[in-house]
Amino acid sequence: MKVSLPDKSTIEIADGATALDAAAKIGSRLAKAAVAATVNGQPVDLLHQLAEGDEIGIITDNSPEGLEVIRHSASHVLASAVTQLYPGTQLGIGPAIADGFYYDFKFPSPVSESDLEKIEARMKEIIKAKVPFIRHELCREDAAEMFGAQPFKQELLADLPLDEQVTAYSIKGFTDLCRGPHLSDTGRVKAFKLLSVAGAYWRGDEKNPMLTRIYGTAFISKKALDEHLERLKEAERRDHRVLGKQLDLFHIDEEVGAGLPLWHPRGALIRKIIEDFWRDAHLANGYEMVMIPHIASAELWKTSGHWDFYRENMYSPMDIDGQEYIVKPMNCPGHIKIYKSRTRSYRELPIRWAELGTVYRYERSGVLHGLLRVRGFTQDDAHLFVRPDQLQDEIISVIKFVLFMLKTFGFKEYDVYLSTRPEKSVGSDEHWAQATAALKASLEEVGLAYEIDPGEGVFYGPKIDMKIRDAIGRAWQCTTIQVDFNLPERFDVTYVGEDNSEHRPIMIHRALLGSLERFIGCLIEHYAGAFPLWLAPVQAVVLPIADRHNDYAGQVAGRLKEAGLRADLDDRKESVGRKIRDAEMGKVPYMLVVGDKETDAGNVSVRSYAEGDLGLETVDELAAKMTRQVEEKS
Repeated sequence: MKVSLPDKSTIEIADGATALDAAAKIGSRLAKAAVAATVNGQPVDLLHQLAEGDEIGIITDNSPEGLEVIRHSASHVLASAVTQLYPGTQLGIGPAIADGFYYDFKFPSPVSESDLEKIEARMKEIIKAKVPFIRHELCREDAAEMFGAQPFKQELLADLPLDEQVTAYSIKGFTDLCRGPHLSDTGRVKAFKLLSVAGAYWRGDEKNPMLTRIYGTAFISKKALDEHLERLKEAERRDHRVLGKQLDLFHIDEEVGAGLPLWHPRGALIRKIIEDFWRDAHLANGYEMVMIPHIASAELWKTSGHWDFYRENMYSPMDIDGQEYIVKPMNCPGHIKIYKSRTRSYRELPIRWAELGTVYRYERSGVLHGLLRVRGFTQDDAHLFVRPDQLQDEIISVIKFVLFMLKTFGFKEYDVYLSTRPEKSVGSDEHWAQATAALKASLEEVGLAYEIDPGEGVFYGPKIDMKIRDAIGRAWQCTTIQVDFNLPERFDVTYVGEDNSEHRPIMIHRALLGSLERFIGCLIEHYAGAFPLWLAPVQAVVLPIADRHNDYAGQVAGRLKEAGLRADLDDRKESVGRKIRDAEMGKVPYMLVVGDKETDAGNVSVRSYAEGDLGLETVDELAAKMTRQVEEKS
C-alpha cells in the first residue's frame, strides 16, 4: 500500500505495516530516532498500523514533540515506581509540561523530597528492564471496572461521553488512563531527574483534596539534562523572592493578604524610577495621562461584559448605600467613561490615554508566586480610540514603542504571538477578521517574526502577546496589544465624522511592560538583583576606613547627591572589608573607599560591583561618568 509524507511524496509499504515500518523504509537513522508519529494529523504510537492513503509524519527524539512524548512516558514510569513502592496510592494525572513532567498522587502516608532518591532508583530499574508500553482500547464500562480502586480516575471517566472509546497504557502491572502516544518501551527514557515535591489541589480547585505532586524532567541525553539542571541552579540563584528579601525591596505579609505585595523604601524607589521614565516616555509619544477610581458600580461591569465573561476573576460586590460596587479588575471601562464625558470629533482621533492603574483580580492561592502572580497589581495601561483608517498605523506605533521600552530595560529577544478568536467570545466575524488582519499586517510591517496562537485571544478581540527572554533564556509574558470593537458598541462610544454623522471608533488596549509587579520581578531575576546604574536604588555607597575619614566621606556623598545621584554613607563602626561585603550583598554598583590618602588627595578608590577595583578617581570625574551612564541608561 502507499502512504504519503509531509512533503506530499509517497512510499510503498506492506499491508498492515506500522508507523515504525514506514520510518525504517525512509531510513534507518530516522527509525532509530523515532519516538512516535502523526497519522492524518493525529499523534500515534510507532506501532500504530497504517492504512492505504494515510499521511504520516515521524516524531523524532530531538524535536519538541518528541521530547514531550519522552517526558510523558517518564511520568508513567514515575507512577509505576510509586505504586510499587507505596501500595494503595491513588493516582491523579501526570502530564508532560514545559521543561519536564509531574504526577499527582494521594499517598497512604506522607512523602517528602527525601523519598525521591528511592523512587528514582526504582524508576531506573523499570527503565533498565525496557518494559514495553502496551495500548488498550476500552469501552467506558470496562475502563470503570479496570480503575475501580482509583477514585480520581473514576471521576475523569465520568466526565467522558458514555459512548466514547477510552484508551489506557500498561507497563508491567501498572496501567493508566491516557490518550498517548508513548515510547515503544521504558528503555527509551534516557536521562531523567526527579526535582521536587509540592502540594496541589485535585483539578486545581481548593475545594478538592490536596494531593502530592512530584515534579521531574527528562532529556534525550545526560549532557542536555546536566545543562538543564545547571540552568535550574542559576534560576534559583536569581529567585526574585529571595533577592527581594536580601535587597530589602518588598515582602508579602499573610496578615495583609496573599498576593498583595508590600513595597519597602528601596523597592518603592525602583518603582518610582520606572514610573517616572514610563510617564515621560508616554508624554513624549503623544499620550495623555488619566486617572480613575479603584471601585465602580457593578452596573459598569455588566455593561462592559466582564460580569458575564470575567466574573470568576472578579472580587465579590460590596454593598454601599444599597448599591453593589466592585474593586476594578480592569481600567478600560473607566477610560471609556472619560471619553463619553463629551462629544468627540474625528479631528481629535487618535486619542491615546495612559494610566498606571492598579487593579484587583482573584487568583487561586496555589498559583500565587511572589511578584509574578499577585492579586493586586499596577498595569502600565493605555487605551487608544482610533478611526478605522488609523488602526494599522497606531498598532505599528505601539509595537515600535514596545521595542523602545523593552530595549531600554535591557531586553532584546522576544517571542511574539498573534492570538486569534477564542470559543467564548463576542462580536461579528467581520470585526474579528478586520482586527486580526490589522495586527498581522502591523507585525509584518515592523518586521517581527511571530507565531499564530489559535483561540488564545481575549473574549472581545484578537491580540499580540510578546514574551521577553531574560539573561538565562526564560520567556516572560509582558506586552499585550489588543484590538476591540466590542466595548465601543457596548458603551455606544461614537465620534462625529467629517460627514457630521456619528461613527464608532475602534479601541486598542495595550500594556507595554504588563504589570509593574511582574515586570520588576522579571527585572530582579534578569539582572540577578544587580540592576543597571539608572535603576539601582542606591547607586554608590561611600565607605570610610576609620572614624577620622567620616567627614570627608560625608562630603563625597553630598557632592554625588548634588549631581543628582543616589549615594549613601556607611559610617558604621565596622571594618572596611565588612562594609564592602555588605555593599556587594546589596549589589550596589559603586563602592567608594576613602582613607588617609584619598582624604589628602581629594579623590576616592572606586570599586565596581561588576568589574572589581577600578583605581583612584576624583569625585567630579566619577560623578560625570555615573551621570553619563544614568542618562544613557547603559
